[in-house]
Amino acid sequence: MYRIACCRCLIVFLLIFGLAGVALAGEPTESIRQTTDKIIAILQDPAFQEPEKEPERKRLIRLAADERFNWREMARRSLARHWKKRTNEEKQEFVALYADLLERTYMNRIENYSGEKVTYDGERIEGNYSLVNITVYTSQDLEIPVQYRLKKRGSDWLIYDVLVEGVSLINNYRQQFNDIILKSSYEDLVEQLRKKVANE
Repeated sequence: MYRIACCRCLIVFLLIFGLAGVALAGEPTESIRQTTDKIIAILQDPAFQEPEKEPERKRLIRLAADERFNWREMARRSLARHWKKRTNEEKQEFVALYADLLERTYMNRIENYSGEKVTYDGERIEGNYSLVNITVYTSQDLEIPVQYRLKKRGSDWLIYDVLVEGVSLINNYRQQFNDIILKSSYEDLVEQLRKKVANE
């Protein structure tokens, strides 16, 4: 169910949480750089290197991610037309499950960063929306284009989608979630997400 999204999301989270670079652009790029710097500092802090400090380290990384990702917007877009049919309680549960899914599936792999390089290739701002273009250079000499989509909320820019080599994280999940709901039910989707989160 999650294989394609998993492969691309692993790249996404390694990018956001494992790469240092100089942002030579405006507010949206700077917001990504700030989150990157914060998480790198947590990963490199000697105070969090011991095994017994792992839960606290992961907690701080999740808090940093919560500051940059608009989980509700991502969940809403991933659920698409099925979102409107949900009650407020169902929406709250789905957003929490969605955020936990991404955290438990990918954040455990953040520490596997192996020296990938990144360049910030520019940004485009249109009203309250922006695109930040990045290229990742892997140790296998591959160039991977990545595009962050952000939406301004208040004075901050929050990520609501990521495209890796032109493939959208949101579209991947939207297709998977829609298939499950149409073949079974929304309740079945939620149950699958609960099990996925519990087993990671």
